[in-house]
Amino acid sequence: MSQGLHHVTAIARSAAHNVDFYTRVLGLRLVKRTVNFDDPSTHHLYYGDGAGAPGTVLTFFPWENAAPGRLGVGETQETVFRVPEGSIGYWTHRFLETGVEHQAIVRRFGETVLSFQDGDGMRMALVAVPGAEREPGWSDGAVPSEHAIRGFHSVSLLLEEVGATGAILTDVFGFREIGREGSTTRFAVPDLGVGGVVDIRAVGGFLKPRPGAGSVHHIAFRAADDAAEAAMVRRLAENHGIATTEQKDRNYFRSVYFREPGHVLFEIATDIPGFAVDEPLESLGTSLKLPAPYEAHRAEIEAVLPDLGLDGRRAA
Repeated sequence: MSQGLHHVTAIARSAAHNVDFYTRVLGLRLVKRTVNFDDPSTHHLYYGDGAGAPGTVLTFFPWENAAPGRLGVGETQETVFRVPEGSIGYWTHRFLETGVEHQAIVRRFGETVLSFQDGDGMRMALVAVPGAEREPGWSDGAVPSEHAIRGFHSVSLLLEEVGATGAILTDVFGFREIGREGSTTRFAVPDLGVGGVVDIRAVGGFLKPRPGAGSVHHIAFRAADDAAEAAMVRRLAENHGIATTEQKDRNYFRSVYFREPGHVLFEIATDIPGFAVDEPLESLGTSLKLPAPYEAHRAEIEAVLPDLGLDGRRAA
């Protein structure tokens, strides 16, 4: 069974602006700089906690000058992070000081929620979680460690209906339905903190989404290892009639992909081998790492990749 969310991958426009927002404003660590395995002229940037632990990692394909995405039914509506219960006030002031577009604080499922957007309009939120202050928080000085983000809280999906997708969440990924609020149904992995919640908002009549800057490309669920991933693949086929892609080696995890019944692209990603497989933990994200087939073309790739704006500042 899954251990919740592994990572979320989204689309951005400017690589440099993306790095600045997620490291300087949100205080996440840039844990890996590599390229899109299918398009090596584009960065693939990974942000997370100090180790890039599963359940903390938000990744981006920064396609320079990409057109803005449009929210629609059949996509991820919001990506939500956990922060300590006493930190929502800090983050509200921080967003005011840094000019981050945000909404008024609201309550959802009994939790305090602060929604906001990055410069591309990606929809995100912070949820105040009691006890999160006792968990380690990554900080390189941009955000004090006591207020640092503590991994994912949840993702919310905007779908036509709940049933078929909810069945996969419960049968394949180990979630359970734990509540409903308005048109939203909440699923959670029992006793899991980081990345343990998926909300499905059921709506009819919405336009289909238009992928682009600010939209989520896919969400990934955790599998401990190859055997656990293979078991999920079998259950998808046998119980839901859904076939996945062949396993793809992404260097830091091994993945399969499929479209769930609501048309969101789901990935199952192994926890192993992790981000420290090709560089020491203390220097994660400080150099460009390439898949082996591209290493012979490093000079040409580096020549066309956009500058990340890291000169003269700490890369993490």
